[in-house]
Amino acid sequence: MVPLSASQAWALFFGTALGVGLWSLASLVPRLSRPRLAQRLAPYILDVSAEAREFVGRTTVHPLPVLGTLFAPVFSALKRAFGAVLGGSETIERRLRQSGSARTIDEFRSEQVVWALVGLFVGAGALVAMLSFRSLPVIVQVCLPVVAAACGALARDWMLGRAATARVARMQSEFPTVLEFMTLSLSAGEGILDAIGRVSRTSTGELSRELAGVVADVRTGVPLATALHSLSRRIALPAVTRLVDQIAGALDRGTPLAEVLRAQAQDARDDAKRALIEAAGKKEVAMLVPLVFLILPMTILFAIFPGLFILQSGF
Repeated sequence: MVPLSASQAWALFFGTALGVGLWSLASLVPRLSRPRLAQRLAPYILDVSAEAREFVGRTTVHPLPVLGTLFAPVFSALKRAFGAVLGGSETIERRLRQSGSARTIDEFRSEQVVWALVGLFVGAGALVAMLSFRSLPVIVQVCLPVVAAACGALARDWMLGRAATARVARMQSEFPTVLEFMTLSLSAGEGILDAIGRVSRTSTGELSRELAGVVADVRTGVPLATALHSLSRRIALPAVTRLVDQIAGALDRGTPLAEVLRAQAQDARDDAKRALIEAAGKKEVAMLVPLVFLILPMTILFAIFPGLFILQSGF
Protein backbone atom coordinates (compact mmCIF):
# COMPACT_ATOMS: atom_id res chain seq x y z
CA MET A 1 0.00 0.00 0.00
CA VAL A 2 1.38 3.39 -1.04
CA PRO A 3 1.44 5.89 1.86
CA LEU A 4 -0.38 9.18 1.30
CA SER A 5 0.94 12.55 2.26
CA ALA A 6 -1.23 15.13 3.99
CA SER A 7 -1.77 17.11 0.77
CA GLN A 8 -2.78 13.96 -1.13
CA ALA A 9 -5.18 12.95 1.64
CA TRP A 10 -6.81 16.38 1.62
CA ALA A 11 -7.01 16.29 -2.18
CA LEU A 12 -8.75 12.91 -1.99
CA PHE A 13 -11.17 14.18 0.67
CA PHE A 14 -12.10 17.39 -1.14
CA GLY A 15 -12.30 15.59 -4.48
CA THR A 16 -14.77 13.11 -3.03
CA ALA A 17 -16.81 15.90 -1.46
CA LEU A 18 -16.83 17.80 -4.77
CA GLY A 19 -17.96 14.71 -6.68
CA VAL A 20 -20.79 13.99 -4.25
CA GLY A 21 -21.90 17.62 -4.35
CA LEU A 22 -21.93 17.74 -8.15
CA TRP A 23 -23.80 14.45 -8.24
CA SER A 24 -26.42 15.80 -5.83
CA LEU A 25 -26.84 18.97 -7.91
CA ALA A 26 -27.17 16.95 -11.10
CA SER A 27 -29.91 14.86 -9.52
CA LEU A 28 -31.97 18.03 -8.94
CA VAL A 29 -32.09 18.92 -12.64
CA PRO A 30 -35.79 18.62 -13.65
CA ARG A 31 -35.14 16.39 -16.66
CA LEU A 32 -32.90 14.06 -14.69
CA SER A 33 -35.01 14.05 -11.51
CA ARG A 34 -38.33 13.46 -13.30
CA PRO A 35 -40.27 10.83 -11.31
CA ARG A 36 -40.93 7.48 -12.88
CA LEU A 37 -44.30 5.76 -13.01
CA ALA A 38 -43.50 3.62 -9.96
CA GLN A 39 -42.59 6.72 -7.95
CA ARG A 40 -45.88 8.40 -8.87
CA LEU A 41 -48.04 5.39 -8.03
CA ALA A 42 -46.31 4.13 -4.87
CA PRO A 43 -47.69 6.78 -2.42
CA TYR A 44 -51.28 5.88 -3.38
CA ILE A 45 -51.04 2.15 -2.67
CA LEU A 46 -49.15 2.21 0.63
CA ASP A 47 -52.07 0.62 2.50
CA VAL A 48 -52.22 -2.45 0.28
CA SER A 49 -48.64 -2.99 -0.86
CA ALA A 50 -45.64 -3.70 1.33
CA GLU A 51 -43.36 -3.25 -1.70
CA ALA A 52 -44.72 0.28 -2.18
CA ARG A 53 -44.04 1.15 1.47
CA GLU A 54 -40.51 -0.18 1.18
CA PHE A 55 -39.99 1.72 -2.07
CA VAL A 56 -41.22 5.02 -0.63
CA GLY A 57 -39.12 4.59 2.50
CA ARG A 58 -36.07 3.88 0.37
CA THR A 59 -36.44 6.79 -2.04
CA THR A 60 -37.58 9.59 0.29
CA VAL A 61 -34.54 9.99 2.52
CA HIS A 62 -33.77 13.61 3.38
CA PRO A 63 -31.87 15.89 3.12
CA LEU A 64 -29.63 14.32 0.45
CA PRO A 65 -31.82 12.21 -1.86
CA VAL A 66 -28.90 10.88 -3.91
CA LEU A 67 -26.95 9.64 -0.91
CA GLY A 68 -30.17 8.53 0.73
CA THR A 69 -31.10 6.33 -2.21
CA LEU A 70 -27.58 4.95 -2.56
CA PHE A 71 -27.00 4.19 1.11
CA ALA A 72 -30.61 3.57 2.14
CA PRO A 73 -29.92 0.24 3.94
CA VAL A 74 -27.07 1.81 5.93
CA PHE A 75 -29.13 4.90 6.76
CA SER A 76 -32.06 2.75 7.88
CA ALA A 77 -29.82 0.72 10.19
CA LEU A 78 -28.29 3.89 11.64
CA LYS A 79 -31.72 5.42 12.23
CA ARG A 80 -32.89 2.29 14.04
CA ALA A 81 -29.73 2.35 16.16
CA PHE A 82 -30.26 6.01 17.07
CA GLY A 83 -33.87 5.25 17.96
CA ALA A 84 -32.79 2.42 20.25
CA VAL A 85 -30.02 4.41 21.97
CA LEU A 86 -31.39 7.96 22.14
CA GLY A 87 -35.05 7.27 22.81
CA GLY A 88 -38.16 5.90 21.18
CA SER A 89 -40.36 7.46 18.55
CA GLU A 90 -42.84 8.79 21.11
CA THR A 91 -40.19 10.94 22.80
CA ILE A 92 -38.93 12.36 19.52
CA GLU A 93 -42.45 13.01 18.27
CA ARG A 94 -43.37 14.85 21.47
CA ARG A 95 -40.22 17.00 21.25
CA LEU A 96 -40.87 17.79 17.59
CA ARG A 97 -44.42 18.90 18.35
CA GLN A 98 -43.32 20.88 21.40
CA SER A 99 -40.64 22.66 19.37
CA GLY A 100 -43.18 23.57 16.68
CA SER A 101 -41.32 21.67 13.98
CA ALA A 102 -43.18 20.22 11.01
CA ARG A 103 -40.61 17.44 10.50
CA THR A 104 -41.50 13.80 10.81
CA ILE A 105 -39.62 11.30 12.95
CA ASP A 106 -38.02 9.78 9.86
CA GLU A 107 -36.80 13.18 8.69
CA PHE A 108 -35.33 13.93 12.10
CA ARG A 109 -33.54 10.58 12.21
CA SER A 110 -32.18 11.30 8.72
CA GLU A 111 -30.84 14.63 9.98
CA GLN A 112 -29.20 12.82 12.87
CA VAL A 113 -27.52 10.45 10.43
CA VAL A 114 -26.26 13.41 8.37
CA TRP A 115 -24.93 15.13 11.51
CA ALA A 116 -23.20 11.91 12.54
CA LEU A 117 -21.60 11.57 9.09
CA VAL A 118 -20.44 15.19 9.24
CA GLY A 119 -18.91 14.54 12.66
CA LEU A 120 -17.25 11.40 11.30
CA PHE A 121 -15.71 13.32 8.39
CA VAL A 122 -14.60 16.16 10.68
CA GLY A 123 -12.94 13.72 13.06
CA ALA A 124 -11.23 11.89 10.21
CA GLY A 125 -10.11 15.19 8.66
CA ALA A 126 -8.68 16.40 11.96
CA LEU A 127 -6.88 13.08 12.35
CA VAL A 128 -5.31 13.46 8.91
CA ALA A 129 -4.54 17.18 9.13
CA MET A 130 -3.02 17.41 12.61
CA LEU A 131 0.33 15.70 12.89
CA SER A 132 0.10 15.52 16.68
CA PHE A 133 -2.83 13.07 16.41
CA ARG A 134 -0.73 10.60 14.43
CA SER A 135 1.48 9.93 17.42
CA LEU A 136 -1.49 8.69 19.44
CA PRO A 137 -2.17 4.96 19.83
CA VAL A 138 -4.02 3.24 17.01
CA ILE A 139 -7.08 2.56 19.13
CA VAL A 140 -7.37 6.28 19.92
CA GLN A 141 -7.03 7.19 16.24
CA VAL A 142 -9.81 4.73 15.38
CA CYS A 143 -12.10 5.92 18.18
CA LEU A 144 -11.70 9.64 17.43
CA PRO A 145 -13.91 9.70 14.28
CA VAL A 146 -16.44 7.41 15.98
CA VAL A 147 -16.64 9.72 19.00
CA ALA A 148 -16.99 12.73 16.67
CA ALA A 149 -19.87 10.98 14.86
CA ALA A 150 -21.60 10.21 18.17
CA CYS A 151 -21.16 13.83 19.25
CA GLY A 152 -22.78 14.99 16.01
CA ALA A 153 -25.85 12.80 16.54
CA LEU A 154 -26.10 13.79 20.21
CA ALA A 155 -25.75 17.46 19.31
CA ARG A 156 -28.77 17.25 16.98
CA ASP A 157 -30.82 15.53 19.69
CA TRP A 158 -29.67 18.11 22.26
CA MET A 159 -30.66 20.97 19.96
CA LEU A 160 -34.14 19.49 19.53
CA GLY A 161 -34.56 19.06 23.28
CA ARG A 162 -33.39 22.61 23.92
CA ALA A 163 -35.76 24.04 21.29
CA ALA A 164 -38.68 22.09 22.77
CA THR A 165 -37.87 23.20 26.32
CA ALA A 166 -37.54 26.85 25.32
CA ARG A 167 -40.83 26.84 23.42
CA VAL A 168 -42.68 25.13 26.27
CA ALA A 169 -41.27 27.72 28.68
CA ARG A 170 -42.54 30.53 26.44
CA MET A 171 -46.00 28.95 26.32
CA GLN A 172 -45.95 28.57 30.10
CA SER A 173 -45.18 32.27 30.52
CA GLU A 174 -47.92 33.25 28.03
CA PHE A 175 -50.56 31.01 29.62
CA PRO A 176 -51.90 33.38 32.35
CA THR A 177 -52.27 36.29 29.92
CA VAL A 178 -54.07 34.13 27.38
CA LEU A 179 -56.41 32.81 30.07
CA GLU A 180 -57.26 36.30 31.30
CA PHE A 181 -57.95 37.48 27.76
CA MET A 182 -60.16 34.45 27.19
CA THR A 183 -61.97 35.17 30.46
CA LEU A 184 -62.72 38.73 29.36
CA SER A 185 -64.16 37.45 26.08
CA LEU A 186 -66.34 34.92 27.89
CA SER A 187 -67.53 37.55 30.37
CA ALA A 188 -68.52 39.76 27.43
CA GLY A 189 -70.90 37.08 26.20
CA GLU A 190 -68.86 35.25 23.56
CA GLY A 191 -68.79 31.49 23.22
CA ILE A 192 -65.73 29.42 23.99
CA LEU A 193 -64.82 28.94 20.31
CA ASP A 194 -65.23 32.67 19.60
CA ALA A 195 -63.11 33.50 22.64
CA ILE A 196 -60.33 31.14 21.49
CA GLY A 197 -60.53 32.61 17.98
CA ARG A 198 -60.31 36.17 19.31
CA VAL A 199 -57.29 35.32 21.44
CA SER A 200 -55.53 33.65 18.51
CA ARG A 201 -56.23 36.60 16.20
CA THR A 202 -55.35 39.51 18.45
CA SER A 203 -52.35 38.13 20.33
CA THR A 204 -48.94 36.87 19.33
CA GLY A 205 -46.95 34.05 20.80
CA GLU A 206 -46.47 30.32 20.68
CA LEU A 207 -49.63 29.45 22.61
CA SER A 208 -51.71 31.75 20.40
CA ARG A 209 -50.42 29.93 17.32
CA GLU A 210 -51.43 26.61 18.82
CA LEU A 211 -54.91 27.97 19.58
CA ALA A 212 -55.15 29.23 16.01
CA GLY A 213 -54.50 25.66 14.89
CA VAL A 214 -57.38 24.51 17.12
CA VAL A 215 -59.72 27.04 15.51
CA ALA A 216 -58.62 25.94 12.04
CA ASP A 217 -59.28 22.29 12.93
CA VAL A 218 -62.76 23.11 14.25
CA ARG A 219 -63.63 25.01 11.08
CA THR A 220 -62.69 21.97 9.01
CA GLY A 221 -65.20 19.83 10.91
CA VAL A 222 -63.27 18.51 13.91
CA PRO A 223 -65.21 18.72 17.21
CA LEU A 224 -63.89 21.35 19.61
CA ALA A 225 -63.24 18.86 22.41
CA THR A 226 -61.28 16.58 20.06
CA ALA A 227 -59.19 19.48 18.76
CA LEU A 228 -58.42 20.65 22.30
CA HIS A 229 -57.43 17.16 23.46
CA SER A 230 -55.16 16.89 20.42
CA LEU A 231 -53.56 20.19 21.44
CA SER A 232 -52.96 18.99 25.01
CA ARG A 233 -51.37 15.74 23.80
CA ARG A 234 -49.23 17.61 21.29
CA ILE A 235 -47.60 20.11 23.63
CA ALA A 236 -47.84 18.05 26.86
CA LEU A 237 -48.08 21.11 29.14
CA PRO A 238 -49.82 20.36 32.48
CA ALA A 239 -51.51 23.77 32.68
CA VAL A 240 -52.93 23.40 29.16
CA THR A 241 -54.08 19.87 29.99
CA ARG A 242 -56.03 21.16 33.01
CA LEU A 243 -57.51 23.91 30.86
CA VAL A 244 -58.63 21.42 28.22
CA ASP A 245 -60.20 19.17 30.86
CA GLN A 246 -62.13 22.10 32.31
CA ILE A 247 -63.33 23.27 28.89
CA ALA A 248 -64.36 19.73 27.93
CA GLY A 249 -66.26 19.36 31.22
CA ALA A 250 -67.99 22.70 30.67
CA LEU A 251 -69.00 21.68 27.14
CA ASP A 252 -70.46 18.42 28.44
CA ARG A 253 -72.32 19.89 31.42
CA GLY A 254 -73.03 23.43 30.24
CA THR A 255 -71.37 25.05 33.27
CA PRO A 256 -69.94 28.62 33.14
CA LEU A 257 -66.23 28.96 32.51
CA ALA A 258 -65.30 32.59 33.20
CA GLU A 259 -64.68 32.30 36.95
CA VAL A 260 -62.96 28.95 36.61
CA LEU A 261 -60.55 30.30 34.00
CA ARG A 262 -59.88 33.41 36.06
CA ALA A 263 -58.99 31.27 39.07
CA GLN A 264 -56.76 29.08 36.92
CA ALA A 265 -54.98 32.15 35.57
CA GLN A 266 -54.29 33.31 39.12
CA ASP A 267 -53.01 29.83 40.01
CA ALA A 268 -50.72 29.92 36.97
CA ARG A 269 -49.27 33.27 38.08
CA ASP A 270 -48.74 31.92 41.61
CA ASP A 271 -46.99 28.87 40.17
CA ALA A 272 -44.72 31.13 38.12
CA LYS A 273 -43.81 33.16 41.23
CA ARG A 274 -43.13 29.99 43.21
CA ALA A 275 -40.95 28.59 40.41
CA LEU A 276 -38.99 31.85 40.34
CA ILE A 277 -38.42 31.74 44.10
CA GLU A 278 -37.34 28.09 43.90
CA ALA A 279 -34.90 28.89 41.08
CA ALA A 280 -33.43 31.73 43.13
CA GLY A 281 -33.06 29.38 46.11
CA LYS A 282 -31.26 26.78 44.00
CA LYS A 283 -28.88 29.41 42.60
CA GLU A 284 -28.16 31.06 45.93
CA VAL A 285 -24.60 29.70 46.05
CA ALA A 286 -23.96 30.72 42.46
CA MET A 287 -25.22 34.22 43.24
CA LEU A 288 -22.64 34.48 46.04
CA VAL A 289 -19.74 33.99 43.61
CA PRO A 290 -19.74 37.55 42.16
CA LEU A 291 -20.43 38.93 45.64
CA VAL A 292 -17.49 37.14 47.29
CA PHE A 293 -14.95 37.29 44.48
CA LEU A 294 -15.81 40.65 42.82
CA ILE A 295 -17.85 43.05 44.95
CA LEU A 296 -16.33 42.23 48.35
CA PRO A 297 -12.65 42.52 47.25
CA MET A 298 -13.36 45.85 45.53
CA THR A 299 -15.11 47.14 48.67
CA ILE A 300 -12.15 46.13 50.85
CA LEU A 301 -9.73 47.67 48.38
CA PHE A 302 -11.55 51.00 48.38
CA ALA A 303 -11.71 50.95 52.18
CA ILE A 304 -8.06 50.07 52.82
CA PHE A 305 -6.25 51.84 49.96
CA PRO A 306 -6.67 55.43 51.29
CA GLY A 307 -5.27 54.44 54.69
CA LEU A 308 -2.30 52.64 53.13
CA PHE A 309 -1.64 55.62 50.89
CA ILE A 310 -1.63 58.02 53.84
CA LEU A 311 0.63 55.74 55.89
CA GLN A 312 3.10 55.46 53.01
CA SER A 313 3.02 59.23 52.46
CA GLY A 314 3.53 60.01 56.16
CA PHE A 315 6.58 57.81 56.51
